[in-house]
Amino acid sequence: MPLTDAQWARIEPLLPDRKPRRGGRWRDHRELIDAIAWKFQTGSQWIHLPEKYGNWRGVYNRLRMWAIDGTWERVFTALVSQADADDDLNWAVSVDSTIVRAHQHAAGARKKCPYGFRQAVAVVGGW
Repeated sequence: MPLTDAQWARIEPLLPDRKPRRGGRWRDHRELIDAIAWKFQTGSQWIHLPEKYGNWRGVYNRLRMWAIDGTWERVFTALVSQADADDDLNWAVSVDSTIVRAHQHAAGARKKCPYGFRQAVAVVGGW
């Protein structure tokens, strides 16, 4: 599902300039975000990205580059801050404090017999 105009208006000022450091021009940021959203909503592989979004490698590389330079973190922080200020967030926190204790012998302690009881008896000449 493509971004709405209201969603785009919130995100656009948080994104970097459209001029890449090297090479040609970048594809429009809005199309790129739509491509990323399509990929994660469908769960499809990058190689199956529809042609209307351009080359999947370019989309993936920019996604990765924005993750490295902190763009996604800035966008997320700003959107969460704005939603919290507008009372659009529900801060429901759930903590699971389940503790499962293991027996002291369950930690992989070395056994006295390297073969196990039945095998040790068979080797010694028992059963």
